Amino acid sequence: MTVNKHIEEFHGLPVFDVAGALADGRALPAPGDVAWRLDVDFDSSGTFAELWEAFLGAVDPAGVRAVVVGSWWGDDPMQPLTESLALIVGSAGRLPALRALFLGEATFEESEISWIQPTDLTPLLEAYPLLEELAARGAYSTYGELPPPYLRPVRHEHLRALRFESGGLSGTVVQAIGASELPALERLDLWLGTDDYGCDVTLEDLAPVLDGGRLPALRHLGLENSHLADEIAGAVAGAPVVARLTSLSLALGMLTDQGAAALLAGQPLTHLASLDLHHHYLGEEMQQRLRDSVAAAGVALDLSDAEGPDNDWPYVATGE
Repeated sequence: MTVNKHIEEFHGLPVFDVAGALADGRALPAPGDVAWRLDVDFDSSGTFAELWEAFLGAVDPAGVRAVVVGSWWGDDPMQPLTESLALIVGSAGRLPALRALFLGEATFEESEISWIQPTDLTPLLEAYPLLEELAARGAYSTYGELPPPYLRPVRHEHLRALRFESGGLSGTVVQAIGASELPALERLDLWLGTDDYGCDVTLEDLAPVLDGGRLPALRHLGLENSHLADEIAGAVAGAPVVARLTSLSLALGMLTDQGAAALLAGQPLTHLASLDLHHHYLGEEMQQRLRDSVAAAGVALDLSDAEGPDNDWPYVATGE
């Protein structure tokens, strides 16, 4: 699976393309009615800095609630986020109502996920203490090298949803989340990826998250897109945080019968509203066991995208 289409909704708001509307001279919606998408096409003569200033000049920034940043790199997919993020951070005083931000929301035609070059997101969280939702897509690791600090431990009182989408996530990101104080966080989604693209996350890194002591409001946990899906399933089976979740996702990864058996042998999952395991390598018998024990209890169970237990080349859904 590749990321082949843009999101159409973010933070409960429809996504609206800023660059297209400005270029066509179309009327703009009220600032708080949409999630504003800023995207620099590969053949654009302009820069993200120019688009950002045009956006802030065309709308009342004080009313903007959500922003989706697609390509900041234009025709240079290896351009890091550094300067663009500095603009967003530096504009915090002009965006007092901003509550949600998505960074790197690009399809594979615009950039492979492993090409998207992020930077340290900690200054963003510090500049926007009222931010409620942060999503980030990209290469949050550096294969074969010591990764830069994409996130450092932070205390944030209002963040409710945090999402990293990566084909290879650095363990330092998971460590930082586990060491952060996020009392309002309800949803955490981590695409861990594969070691082929730099994932070096260990079960030790995940332990504070699975303990949940610093995440008292957490109700949804996604540990997804992982080549370690079986090992993660085994850890989740006894994790204290699971008892208070309403939804759990181990989707998009390389889950086999071994991992599913560990889930079934662990703590009950029948309190969940949903369990997402789609894109998996489970046999028919194990799938039926899950239906009989989990779905039969009223849990919405997603076993779609079965890749088959005899697949000689298992893969995570999104790597490159």
